[in-house]
Amino acid sequence: MDLTVLDVPNTFTITYSGTNLKMRFAVGSCGQWVYGASFVVGFISQGIAAECTRQGLLDAAAKYVAAQEKGTVDLSSLPAAANVAYKENNVDKSIKSGILSQALKIEYQRSTADTVACASYTEFVALTPKPYVVGTQIRHNTSDMSVVLIDTIAATTGALRFDASKTLQYFKAESWPALAVEKQPSRELLRQTIDAYLDMWTNSTAIDAIPWGTPCERVEGAAHVSPCTGGAPRGGSKTPNSMRRYVIDEVFGSADVLCSFTAVGNIPDSHEVRIEGGKVRYVHTITLSSQPK
Repeated sequence: MDLTVLDVPNTFTITYSGTNLKMRFAVGSCGQWVYGASFVVGFISQGIAAECTRQGLLDAAAKYVAAQEKGTVDLSSLPAAANVAYKENNVDKSIKSGILSQALKIEYQRSTADTVACASYTEFVALTPKPYVVGTQIRHNTSDMSVVLIDTIAATTGALRFDASKTLQYFKAESWPALAVEKQPSRELLRQTIDAYLDMWTNSTAIDAIPWGTPCERVEGAAHVSPCTGGAPRGGSKTPNSMRRYVIDEVFGSADVLCSFTAVGNIPDSHEVRIEGGKVRYVHTITLSSQPK
């Protein structure tokens, strides 16, 4: 924060987070700022409290992964809100009965951050003691950065084309570096692309609205598909994929959506795209074979 006193009587400018605020004040008998000072203090404190930082989101995601490796449901280190909600495979449930209660050896992990939504997305693969491919969105309260929702799609044996070992192999062969600022796709392009992808099952022209890259690789469990258009649908369903929850990260060129794959059935699903140079480079899918009971 910068404070500049102007030549205009009883006027000063505050610069906070790149925004200039010109304030007027009255001077009391002891020279103190009487009018405007309380507003300034309130504005600054609210601005600081409401800041959702990229590093804060990624730090909480790392602590979530650590908790998963320990199999602990103690989320105080995140920190979690007192009333934190937990959703697994599109079903609200107790954290104590979810995958977080299982200690897993995580072989691969990657996280993205969305400061607009104040949320992160973490993808990980575990092989032991039970194989899993998991996508988790974590949502935060912007007032204090506490975690208010952990939203997980957890695929294991029996899920669509499930083979954690092959998925791990494919993921490790990819490259997901942060993109230079001038090469980062816009938030609008990322949102339009992931929505168009999920609309392919109901809209015959949606596939043509996606900026496919060359090469483009799609990972669906044990399936590695290139180009990404291989086997892609052109409409046919009358039911759009629903319950879409977004985490968009321009820095990594990533847009992830957790959803219900209602175009083919009420199936928990995660779809993520990576855009490089304005074109889709990678697509990751985590899809169950049916809605868990």
